Amino acid sequence: MSGTKLGVGVIGTHAWANKAHLPGYVAHENVDLVAVCDVEEDRARAAAEAFGARKVYTSAEEMIADPEVQMVDVCTPTHTHLPLSLAAIEAGKHVLSEKPLHTEAGPAFDAAARADAAGVRTKLGFTFRYSPAIRQLREWIEDGTLGEIYHINGFEQNSQWLDPDVPLRQVPPGADRDSLIPASIVGYGSHLIDLMRWLGGEFSAVTSSMRNFVPERVVRGEDGRQKIMIDDGTVALVEYAAGMIGTIQTSYVTVGNYPGVEIRVYGSKGAAIARLISEFDVAETLMYAKPDAVEFVPFELTEAALPPGTTLATPWPELYYRNLVRHFVDEIVEGRPQECTFYDGAKSQEIVDAVILAHRERRWVSLGA
Repeated sequence: MSGTKLGVGVIGTHAWANKAHLPGYVAHENVDLVAVCDVEEDRARAAAEAFGARKVYTSAEEMIADPEVQMVDVCTPTHTHLPLSLAAIEAGKHVLSEKPLHTEAGPAFDAAARADAAGVRTKLGFTFRYSPAIRQLREWIEDGTLGEIYHINGFEQNSQWLDPDVPLRQVPPGADRDSLIPASIVGYGSHLIDLMRWLGGEFSAVTSSMRNFVPERVVRGEDGRQKIMIDDGTVALVEYAAGMIGTIQTSYVTVGNYPGVEIRVYGSKGAAIARLISEFDVAETLMYAKPDAVEFVPFELTEAALPPGTTLATPWPELYYRNLVRHFVDEIVEGRPQECTFYDGAKSQEIVDAVILAHRERRWVSLGA
């Protein structure tokens, strides 16, 4: 497809699409934003006007069938990700889906296999892979700058739902509210797991502990506070197939700013800390240290590390998603190798499932290669 524009259709035009997805397509010179789709026509029309989409749909099926739409972006509630993605694959369209693709690993692996069989490309919305700091950190691991890697620690630490009167956005339909409902490990843990697996390779085993700290909360669409046992915080220990060890901490109730992602890597030749946390007017910071200079010092990311038209003062949803969109469009248009596919989403979900099982059965859970 080199030299042509990619026809894109976006399903779902709520806040995240407007903050992250749609600005990424507008910023890419090789994208034709053909259409937007939403069950609420007024919302779809407002997005089309704001971002220049040529068509408006209220039916996802009709938009997917549009011959001008070559790639479908699924930015809708969690339970719709898989069926909409499968419909796009069946129609022969490339597809980007917000995470998780499914709340179980099996259907996600199946979707990845179907995409491969159909010859279409996929990408999962693991936003933080496209942080310039994280990509620099991975480069230091790959080129040997940090030496042999010993530890990889991942933290998700923000106070988004510390206040019980801030409504929870999504609760699984039919969930048993008298039992612990996996939440932070699903919503945030999947991101950390993807980053830690991308940086260090496959996990071999995990064990974990999960807790509910705030027993009553407001749930979006329901009146008053509700008794609901969600997982407010999870800590997991990780053993890597390559021999490293690591930790994962996810939480809804740790004081700090959004998105609150931090990755620490320690090796024989150095260490680095990437903090994807909006603080003091920047979206992220990167620090490094060496065995003979153990005080961590800032590493200044150059303009070349950032997507065109952005700075570290660009709000993080747009900064990271511009990078994600640019990578996916270029993968399709220029035939570049795929990265962060539905298979990666399935592997992350497989590990999330193992973390939950480890807590419930109070044991280590092994993971296959």
